[in-house]
Amino acid sequence: MSPSAPERRLARLEWTVLRRLDGLLQGDYRTLFRGHGLDLADIREYTFGDDVRHIDWNVTARLDAPYVREFHEDREITAHFLLDLSPSVEFGTADRRKRDLLMDFTGVLARLLTRHGNRVAATMYGARVERAIPPRGGRVQVLRLLSELERRPHLERAPLTSLSDLIDAGLRALKRRSLVFVISDFFSVAGWEDHLAMLSRRHETLAVRLVDPRENELPDVGPLILTDSETGEQLWVNTHDGGFRKRLTEAARRREEGLAAAFARASVDVLTLRTDEDLVRSVVRFAYARKQRARRSVAARASA
Repeated sequence: MSPSAPERRLARLEWTVLRRLDGLLQGDYRTLFRGHGLDLADIREYTFGDDVRHIDWNVTARLDAPYVREFHEDREITAHFLLDLSPSVEFGTADRRKRDLLMDFTGVLARLLTRHGNRVAATMYGARVERAIPPRGGRVQVLRLLSELERRPHLERAPLTSLSDLIDAGLRALKRRSLVFVISDFFSVAGWEDHLAMLSRRHETLAVRLVDPRENELPDVGPLILTDSETGEQLWVNTHDGGFRKRLTEAARRREEGLAAAFARASVDVLTLRTDEDLVRSVVRFAYARKQRARRSVAARASA
């Protein structure tokens, strides 16, 4: 019997992505996420690479040296993927669509987590919140998740995306503190920002943003008919018009600034995945940037 599409995809990801991540991160997956402890186990002096969020500032002030709290770790992490499969995610002009990125990243992270004994779950949004997969562990759960994604219809149009609905569905499904990945291009009606902030207060949350380069600028290729992937509305444009291309670039810049501000207000780290960039490179860059921020935070507090 020939392998199914989810099995082929997972085998490819294990061979071409997970093996490279193992080598580049050398098993240090704490730079991406960590488990949540329940009980305080000990307090010890800070060592390089410790999570700065666990510094005990009262003890540090008394002893004039940084000390961190150690916790008994939960036996497992429960990770929940909030997946935006709305029509705009079907877009792509490079080697792949944003949806391909979503599926590959979800498969990689789900397998990485289940390989270490953790459980994964998902909530999917197309025209609305459409599917919830309860948390389970093991490779079979990853295949189930990929199978559901493979079967999801490719929407040509739908009502305007409401990420608020997707985030709220995730909040209702999460019964205990979890690791949450919000995977979307963040083209949505307004209001999701406050819901994301609420999610990050209750759970360790990462925003995974799907980006295609043509969303920020258009080449000079003459007249085009552009179609809004959410509503189906069409617009004739002339890309020879330098003024039009400049206005488009400026609108994209304002959107970037707005998104950066929203993520900062929600205290959420952002991993950007681009259709024209290698997935491993994006993940490793994010992990190293997270580690560098932690180091700078420790240095700043030590010098204060």
